[in-house]
Amino acid sequence: MNAHEIDYEIFGEEMQFVEIELDPYETVIAEPGGFLMMDEDIEMKTIFGDGGGQDDGILGKLLGAGKRILTGEKIFMTAFTHMGQGKAKVSFASPYPGKIIPLDLTQYGQKVICQKDAFLCAAKGARVGIEFSKRLGRGFFGGEGFIMQKIEGDGMAFLHAGGFIVEKNLELGEHLRVDTGCLVGFTEDIDYDITYVGGIKNTLFGGEGLFFASLIGPGKVWIQTLPISRLSDRILSSARGYLGRGKGEGSVLGGLGNLLDGDGFI
Repeated sequence: MNAHEIDYEIFGEEMQFVEIELDPYETVIAEPGGFLMMDEDIEMKTIFGDGGGQDDGILGKLLGAGKRILTGEKIFMTAFTHMGQGKAKVSFASPYPGKIIPLDLTQYGQKVICQKDAFLCAAKGARVGIEFSKRLGRGFFGGEGFIMQKIEGDGMAFLHAGGFIVEKNLELGEHLRVDTGCLVGFTEDIDYDITYVGGIKNTLFGGEGLFFASLIGPGKVWIQTLPISRLSDRILSSARGYLGRGKGEGSVLGGLGNLLDGDGFI
């Protein structure tokens, strides 16, 4: 194995965090902002590029940083290395309500393709790069654009997505259609494209958009029940409704509730 071997445990329900146990000189890489806590003997270092840990020179590091810019991520990552004796632990937290997905990359052909903000952390040796869409329709209407993330390596990696996570194993030729915003990731052998919803009423009044993500096996697919875009839309909609109509909106008394609790006289 090229990647560092790490042990881990996931805690929590809606707001999870993953605790990673390191032996001396083992390292885990993470996106900036995901850190939660660590033991005293762990040293944090900011690194430039995709976190692969290879000595690629200046050009290789610049290419790695450029790939991260294309996926909407920061050009720097953080590396946490155990510099003491015995065992030490470092933890990373979910950025919003959802689930952490542990992936042993050796079980998935050493490569998983995922949405651009899904990566949380991984054992040193994993590379976080870009995956270009070769199909125009998928790039324009697939919900993730022409560029997705790919995580390559032979160690453990951790993704995060919103709501509950559904894992589907697709057999050869098995076809699954998914809301484009709910697709978290898939293995390399999956045939991923988009398909038109169809039907005038479905298109105009269905409320599910114009396209589905089309996934054909064999391979594995990860699906989230609550994309962050959907969650933020609901929060903004509720906030606008609250500011526009007052807190009587949620009451069985409607606007009369404001009068009864005194707000109507302000």
